[in-house]
Amino acid sequence: MPLPWLSLIDAAIGVTDMALSRRGKRRPDPAGDALTATDATTGALGTLEARLAGVVVAALKEAFDRDTRRLDLEREQAEAERLRAERALRLELRRQAAEREIGVLRLAAGVAVASLLGTLFFSTKLVDGGAGVRAAVGFGWTFLLAALAASFVGQSMMTRSMARVDLARDEPLPASPAGTLSAVFILLGLALIGGAVLIA
Repeated sequence: MPLPWLSLIDAAIGVTDMALSRRGKRRPDPAGDALTATDATTGALGTLEARLAGVVVAALKEAFDRDTRRLDLEREQAEAERLRAERALRLELRRQAAEREIGVLRLAAGVAVASLLGTLFFSTKLVDGGAGVRAAVGFGWTFLLAALAASFVGQSMMTRSMARVDLARDEPLPASPAGTLSAVFILLGLALIGGAVLIA
């Protein structure tokens, strides 16, 4: 709302006139009146400017505080977004590692099953062999079945470790010896069956 400057100046002049008339009931001097009116106007303007300056300073301080709070909030949101992205990346890397390990275990299970089925074709020839041939085939099949069981156990362990993953801690995927055991059992089983085929 605009201030009525002329009314304020007129009021200041009226106050000074009244003060001079009460003091001495003397006739005011025109030069003195002009100086007094100028002093009153300057005093009123100085007070008004001081108030306006205070209001402007308070408004600027409030604006700076609001901007500071907004920047702090944006910084916190960016930090939370960065942490969320890091957790998602860790989870994706663990998932990919678990899928690779499960793929190796499935391959070992497939090789064990294929080896068992493949040796069934030679079983009629091998069963007619001696006790040593039958024992070698039996142990070979046992090792192939152990490889298949180790593969299934390893797949189950990988699935359970992915179900209880803790993203707050950066721990690697636990190593499963099932893949190595499956490969060793398959090699032992095939070696025994191959030896039995050669003996028979």
